[in-house]
Amino acid sequence: MTHQKREICDESQRLEMLQQLLGPNVCHRLGLYALPDGFRLSVVIPVFNELETIGEVVSRVRRSGVPCEIILVDDASTDGTRQLLERWEQSDDLRIFFHEQNRGKGAAVKTGFEHISGDAVIVQDADLEYDPAEYRYLLQPIIQDQADAVFGSRFAGDSQRVLYFWHYVGNRLLTTLSNCFTNLNLTDMETCYKVFTRDAIRKITPTLRERRFGFEPEITAKIASLPGVRIYERPISYSGRTYAEGKKITWRDGLRALWCILRYRRGLRGG
Repeated sequence: MTHQKREICDESQRLEMLQQLLGPNVCHRLGLYALPDGFRLSVVIPVFNELETIGEVVSRVRRSGVPCEIILVDDASTDGTRQLLERWEQSDDLRIFFHEQNRGKGAAVKTGFEHISGDAVIVQDADLEYDPAEYRYLLQPIIQDQADAVFGSRFAGDSQRVLYFWHYVGNRLLTTLSNCFTNLNLTDMETCYKVFTRDAIRKITPTLRERRFGFEPEITAKIASLPGVRIYERPISYSGRTYAEGKKITWRDGLRALWCILRYRRGLRGG
C-alpha cells in the first residue's frame, strides 16, 4: 500500500469516528463528508525555483485525505528544483513535466491542465502559502453537484498572516473590477485555490493565453462565460510569504492583471 493510500485509509477511519461523535449535520457544515468511490483530484503544481519548499508541499498534498493525481510542471528552475524533480520521476503518484525555457506561472498551469485525468482539478502553489488540508472543504460544493467551480477566498473570514497593506488594496481593486465585467460577486479573484470540474476546465484550457499572473483574471473571465456555470466561494486560510522568503509577484503583475481584466472581459470570445 502506498503512503498516499495509507493516509486516505486513515482519513476515512477518522471521518467515520467524527460522524459518530458529531452527527451528520455538524460534519456537513464543517466539510467532513465521504468522497465518491473512485473519485480523484488532479493537483496541478507550477514550480519555479522552489527547492526549499516543494518537498513539503508534495508531502502535504499526499496527506490531504483526498485521492490525488499530482502534476508538477517545472518552469525551467535554476536552483536545483529541476534535478530534484528528475529524481522523483519514477514515483507512482507524480506526473512531472519540464519547460525548457521559463514561460511563467500561467503557461505552467496550462501545461498541467492539458494532462489532467481526475474528476476535478485544483491549482496548488509550490510554496507553503496555501494548505492542502482544505481540499475536501473546497471540493464539497462540486462533490454535492452544486458547483462547477469553487474559489478559495483569503478575505472571507479565515486565519491569515498579516502582511502587505497595498497588496490587499490592489487585490480588492482587481477583484472589484473583474466582478464588474464578469457579473460575479467574488471577494478574491486572485486566489491560487481555484477548483474546477474536469468538464469545465477542458472547455476553456485550449483558449488560455496568459503566461504569467495574468492567468488569474483570464481564467476567471473565461469560466464565468460558460453557459449555466455554477461558481461557489469558500473561505480559506493563507500564510503569505514576504519577498525575502521568495514571493515573486510584483506591481508589474498587478498592471498586467488590470490589462487582462479589460482584455478578457468578453470571456471566451475575448480569448
